[in-house]
This record gives sequence, C-alpha cells and structure tokens, in this order.
Amino acid sequence: MSFSRERPFLLVGAGKMGGAMLSGWMAEGIDPAAVTVCDPNVSEEMDALLKRHGIRHVTSVPDDLTAGIVLIAVKPQMMDQVLPGLKPAVAPDTLVMSVAAGTPVSRFVREFGEVPVCRCMPNTPAMVKRGITAVYPTPSVSEDQKADVARLLSAVGKVVWLDSEDQIDLVTGVSGSGPAYVFYLAEALGEAGRQAGLPADLAHELAVATVCGAGELMHQTGEHPAVLRQNVTSPNGTTAAALEVLMHAEGLQPVMTEAVAAAVKRARELAK
Repeated sequence: MSFSRERPFLLVGAGKMGGAMLSGWMAEGIDPAAVTVCDPNVSEEMDALLKRHGIRHVTSVPDDLTAGIVLIAVKPQMMDQVLPGLKPAVAPDTLVMSVAAGTPVSRFVREFGEVPVCRCMPNTPAMVKRGITAVYPTPSVSEDQKADVARLLSAVGKVVWLDSEDQIDLVTGVSGSGPAYVFYLAEALGEAGRQAGLPADLAHELAVATVCGAGELMHQTGEHPAVLRQNVTSPNGTTAAALEVLMHAEGLQPVMTEAVAAAVKRARELAK
C-alpha cells in the first residue's frame, strides 16, 4: 500500500462523501491506525465512527505528519483556504487525490509541486456503496498507486479510468450530477401520478419503488437500458403510448442532452 502507520492516509474533509468513503474503507478492512482524518467540524455520526475504529482525528495538519496519500474531499470554494495548510503533509512522492469538481490538476501542482495527482469524480450513491467514480491519473502516478486508488474507491462502488483530464467535466455532467436527475425523475413521476388522480403519498411510493426497482434490474441483468425498455414495451400498449411522448423529437432526450451540457459548462466555469 502507498500508505502506512508511519505515512498515513490523510482524509481532508469527512462530510457526506468523505464520510461515506471512510465507512467503506473500514468495512473493507483498511487499518484504522494508518488513517488520519482532518476536519474541524465533524458530525456526531462521523465522530462516533472515528471513535469506534480508533481513527486519529485532527482539526489541522500536524507539522510532523507526512502522508502517503492525501484525499481532498472539501468543496471547491474551500481550496484556497485548505490547500496551504496541507503542504507540510505532502512529500514529492505523496499521492494527492481530489474528489472536488472544478479543481484542475494544475491547482494542486501549483500548491504542492510536481506530485502524482488523481482527480476523481464520484457520485452520491457511494453513500450506499453503489457509486461510480471516474479517475484521471497524471503520468507520474505509479502502477502501485493506481492499484491503491482502485482498492480505496472500489469500496464504495465501481471505478473507471479516464484518458484525459478534460473528460472529468463530461463525467460530472453525466454521473457526478446524474443522481439528482434520477431523483427528479422519481419526483416528476410521482407528481404525474398525483395529477392523474392517485393520492400523493401513494403516487410517491409507486414512483420511488419503480425507479429503484428499474435501476436494480439494470444492475443485476447487465442488459443495455434500450433492451430492457424494448422488453417491457408491447406494441400499441400502455407503455408504448407513454414512450411515444417521452421519445418525441422534443421529448426527454433533447432535454437530458441540454441538462448534461449545462452541468458540463458549469464545471468548466468552476475550473477557471
């Protein structure tokens, strides 16, 4: 491993995403004594997790700590405040990982020098170990470090590797922000059921169970969504009638394409 008790894994920010990852690592058997969490304001739930596993918690980076890996899991707007304080912990061979949207590799190189960097774009299903994280490694990231990154991130879901940093913003628009699109789909489907005449709570329950069940069906079968859609669409049936609306030239696809483009545009604006 690229970290140890002597050169620990330093998690900077133990909010929802960082906390979900930490929980996953403990479940995977990562040595708690090789982990240090730096966060001045941990939640009660996170504090309980840290104490349960005996994980070291600091509010700022100690001068005598040199990390094997640093994972930065704070909001992009906090980078200017947080990064300078991490300098004592970053050696030339320290692997710097970031899960912050809109913060390019160049920002970390400017702060820490030519260290190996992995930009990572996870998503919130990591909280239930069903996330997917896309990773862009700089050329200086070693094969051993890549293996450690894969092990760490696979604790909360699937891991895919990117060929260029430019792809991170595209991933942000699809999977990074994507869970919110699915949540809104469930919200809109429930509201449509209410407007059709169902009680609001029943319409909501039906919509949420349908979205969850359809997602699990895709996951377990591995079939392409188009195949599953065709499998449940009888000619001239009720599903076909609904899909005729959704798949119209002005239906769901152009709206989704526009939505993803808007997310990508905003990600690129944040990087400037």
